[in-house]
Amino acid sequence: MQNTFIKLILWVLVLCFLAGCVPVILTGVGVGAGAGALMVEDRRSSGMYIEDEGIELKTSRRIGERLGERVHVNVTSFNRNVLLTGEAPDESTRREVEKLAMSIENVQNISNEIIVGPKSSLSSRSNDSLITSKVKARFINNRVFQVNHIKVVTENGVVYLIGLVKHKEGETATRIASTTESVKKVVKVFEYLD
Repeated sequence: MQNTFIKLILWVLVLCFLAGCVPVILTGVGVGAGAGALMVEDRRSSGMYIEDEGIELKTSRRIGERLGERVHVNVTSFNRNVLLTGEAPDESTRREVEKLAMSIENVQNISNEIIVGPKSSLSSRSNDSLITSKVKARFINNRVFQVNHIKVVTENGVVYLIGLVKHKEGETATRIASTTESVKKVVKVFEYLD
């Protein structure tokens, strides 16, 4: 039992690192303590946190198996609400991605922000990663809310904010993101607590 729990925590840490969880990296906290700190400060239960990671993995895998290189799709889950971003070659493929995501167990809601068009270039994706880092850094510097209450996803200069927030936190996050260099637009995909 304990061995299984340790493996699960390590798996979550690997996923978290790959997803770019800033708090673990920025605080310099040890690996085991980092995951625990992330879960303790998260508004989701530890079970929901792990479930969201599983939803992201399962959805990405299913899209990859079904559509392969035809699409570029990012899957972000927060409290069972799934945000789909990226590019699809046509509207029917865009809808198919949404259906695949909705077929994943425990998914409650889909926000399909996939655009119809050619796949983004490596330089565009690199620029998006830089924008995401800038937005997260500004969240940390402003210290208005816990940075892990909101996930930041950037696609072609458009910043998507997803998370469990109070209205004031959501407004502040939107203002900070929208005034960040190179951000074209901000799309809120929040679940409000008040």
